[in-house]
Amino acid sequence: MHKPPLFHKLPLVGNLKNIFMYVFRKSKNNHPAMRNQIERLSKAQCFLIDLDGTFYLGDRLVEGALHFIDVLHQQGKQFLFLTNNSSKNRRQYADKITCLGMPVPEDLILTSGEATASYLQQKNPDVRLFIVGTPELENEFRSHGFELVQDHPHCLVLGFDTTLTYNKLWKLCDHVREGLPYIATHPDFNCPVGKNIMPDIGSMIAFVKASTGREPDLMVGKPNPLIIDTAAVKMNLPVEAFAIIGDRLYTDIALGKTSGITTTLVLSGESKRSDLDGSPFQPDYIFENIGGVADWLVEHR
Repeated sequence: MHKPPLFHKLPLVGNLKNIFMYVFRKSKNNHPAMRNQIERLSKAQCFLIDLDGTFYLGDRLVEGALHFIDVLHQQGKQFLFLTNNSSKNRRQYADKITCLGMPVPEDLILTSGEATASYLQQKNPDVRLFIVGTPELENEFRSHGFELVQDHPHCLVLGFDTTLTYNKLWKLCDHVREGLPYIATHPDFNCPVGKNIMPDIGSMIAFVKASTGREPDLMVGKPNPLIIDTAAVKMNLPVEAFAIIGDRLYTDIALGKTSGITTTLVLSGESKRSDLDGSPFQPDYIFENIGGVADWLVEHR
């Protein structure tokens, strides 16, 4: 089968193992104690805010979430909601946040699905895609001009598919065995839903690997700095202007290490303090929740 020239040289920088090894090497020479902590966080121009587990949990906002946004407005700082969850689109996230008490335009939300579609659009807008994802993810790619097919695709995209069926996985495995370029929108193992934990795309990646022996060639979402590049274009800011706030060491904090931006871990979601022991993903700051970040910014203005 003929493949577009782009995909003969698909970069492997997004492979999760490669990213984690890169972070580990950097972290040994990049200890938080060696930095000017106050200057880095207080001078950030734009905060990348994770959603699930950071800004809200299930159907309620995390304590201090609205206070944090108020502080950013008062200090003339910008923000962008950045989520690895590719099961929904920007409009759905904007509607949810609005219903929770904070009206927000959809252009202030960036998902790993949108970032993946933007990346592929830049590389080869004519590629035919086989997508395992929700109808919302499929529409994201259609809105970027892609043709979605079941047979004879050029490239495979796996998202967080909450409409997953066995037949979808079976078809994906068949295509993966053909050696086609294989991209995942993000690597997350779990998705916090209120007090519960929902299996995320990581379990689907593991299924495909168990059957085919292959992992995705590229993962575009956090911790791949590709998603930071998309955010920089979206906000018209340099990468160094950003700081990230999130609840996961291996995505949110790892993204800061791969991209060089300031990292803040909140303990309102997946990560616990004990998870920091021996982890290569050490944050610059740790707070109980996003409200604590707001209080810190007020005190250190």
